[in-house]
Amino acid sequence: MLEEFQRIGRDIFLSNLTSSHGGNLSVRLGDRFLITRRGAQLGQLTAEDLIETGLYTEDSLVMLSSSETPVHRAIYLNTAALAIVHAHPRTAIALSLFEDEIVPVDNEGSYLLHKVPVVASELASGPELADVVSTWLKEYKIVMVRGHGCFSTGQLLEEAYQWVSCLEESCQVLYYFRTLGGQIKEYRRMADKYPKW
Repeated sequence: MLEEFQRIGRDIFLSNLTSSHGGNLSVRLGDRFLITRRGAQLGQLTAEDLIETGLYTEDSLVMLSSSETPVHRAIYLNTAALAIVHAHPRTAIALSLFEDEIVPVDNEGSYLLHKVPVVASELASGPELADVVSTWLKEYKIVMVRGHGCFSTGQLLEEAYQWVSCLEESCQVLYYFRTLGGQIKEYRRMADKYPKW
């Protein structure tokens, strides 16, 4: 399990999907879950950076875990997720400041993501954010929190990471597309079949 956290954490950092001490990862283990320590470097995770805590009840270890622990807990309690990635992809964050949903124009993003909702929360963590994010993740695999970052789910950390990577690439394409201007030749074939995830 440590090797999986290390591999995905390192890939997230090297892909510029978060800053040195930003973001967090977790994996559900029955009625408990492993989550990265508060302030851990995703690119340099050690065994001490993985904190195990309760899914239904908090224990003393929760004091060491990420400040996003309540959000992860709510996602596990309200969805079928077994793994969660929270990252701060910069292009996606920039677009989230202007959009209520991110609709990819590239082929891969359109096929894999369809669209990504952008939600707002006054607080960067806590019960309000946990409620809004876990509600949207019942229907989507990834959601953007305006100006903050994304939360993605999967059966494995690798799957949750895939959605984050795909989102950032699609946001970069969308940024270049808007910057270049002009008229698009073809736009999302069968887009009418993608009303949501």
